[in-house]
Amino acid sequence: MTRLVLLIDDEDDIREVAQMTLEFILGWQVITAQSGPEGLTKACQEQPDVILLDVMMPEWDGLMTFQKLQAEPKTKDIPVILLTAQVQTEKQRLFAESGVNGVITKPFEPLTLGNLVAQILDWS
Repeated sequence: MTRLVLLIDDEDDIREVAQMTLEFILGWQVITAQSGPEGLTKACQEQPDVILLDVMMPEWDGLMTFQKLQAEPKTKDIPVILLTAQVQTEKQRLFAESGVNGVITKPFEPLTLGNLVAQILDWS
């Protein structure tokens, strides 16, 4: 089944590697955004199956972007998985309590990214 993934990350190399991996290995369609505001707009327009959301970004960080997605009727039911290099216990607890569907730690292994997403969302 073809999945539509929205990847919101301000780092070009992360977007490129993740997009290539998910498209070529799993055949998923990937759209990208460089910022929270751009991501919110694309999420409303495209209605992806999942949003992969970087935590540390300028303008809106990942948690602020997630709150905006939750406040928007068109995007509040789209699953969100955070991508983060922040592995401290208190940060992980904050992420878990925020209501996101899961967290993937950066740097991630590109070849396993799709499997991690599928496991978190129980896509068998």
